[in-house]
Amino acid sequence: MTKPPLTLYMAAPRGFCAGVDRAIKIVEMALAKWGAPVYVRHEIVHNKYVVDDLKAKGAVFVEELDQCPDDRPVIFSAHGVPKSVPAAAKAREMVYVDATCPLVSKVHIEAARHADAGLQMVMIGHAGHPETVGTMGQLPEGEVLLVETPDDVAGLDVRDPEKLAYITQTTLSVDDTAEVVAALNARFPAIVGPHKEDICYATTNRQEAVKAMAPLADAMLVVGAPNSSNSKRLVEVGARAGCKYAQLVQRATDIDWRALEGISSIGITAGASAPEVLINEVVDAFKDRYDVTVEMVETAVENVEFKVPRVLREPA
Repeated sequence: MTKPPLTLYMAAPRGFCAGVDRAIKIVEMALAKWGAPVYVRHEIVHNKYVVDDLKAKGAVFVEELDQCPDDRPVIFSAHGVPKSVPAAAKAREMVYVDATCPLVSKVHIEAARHADAGLQMVMIGHAGHPETVGTMGQLPEGEVLLVETPDDVAGLDVRDPEKLAYITQTTLSVDDTAEVVAALNARFPAIVGPHKEDICYATTNRQEAVKAMAPLADAMLVVGAPNSSNSKRLVEVGARAGCKYAQLVQRATDIDWRALEGISSIGITAGASAPEVLINEVVDAFKDRYDVTVEMVETAVENVEFKVPRVLREPA
């Protein structure tokens, strides 16, 4: 039986970013240095496959620090943690390694700098997301006000409209954030923004590739986890850029083949915490059913690399 033809557009860049790559490497190097178990507070990155793989190697994932014993190393996830967490680890004389993405740390430093200058912070982010919790936890309670949408800006109760600054979660939709920033500037003309965009290069690049790919494809799949902010944003960006069917799948077994009946082209991308092995699995699933022609849609080339903390580069 002949397979129907299908043009498969691959977004580039896609998948792992430098911060995710570094975080996974940190867990693997910690296991090599100190042996198992090594404890990790929260999912190191938002991807079940990655977490399960590290569990098999001896990592133990916990929600809170008090679930960790004093005598084993603990790693803080790439999303960042409130200041109280390393302080508690220090008080318990624990060995800890902070795997916070350097681009998230940049936002933490920015928030502290603005606070030192007497400015109250407004954070654009998603309530309850680990990165938002970590960033807001850099400053005392009440010093960071959270907004998610332009409508939230109208309800802000600020101390002094002349002394405000804003920061953002690094994994947001560039377009949605621009709308919130416009609302903030309209209501608080004196508000201070970041020197350089807080949304990270990887989030921006993956969204740009999706915008370029979406009009070409009948449907689009984003490989990523349902709790991954940047993956969910890619689905929204694809739909907004004109793709009639845009869906998030964790892996090939999640593909809804009935929904894709009759398509002649599909776009594939992946969130920043999705490994290439899962992307290849999805591509192979299409090759099983279709006569596939692969085309790249490349909008940027990434060559960013972040060093792992010094404690892991030193011998045990």
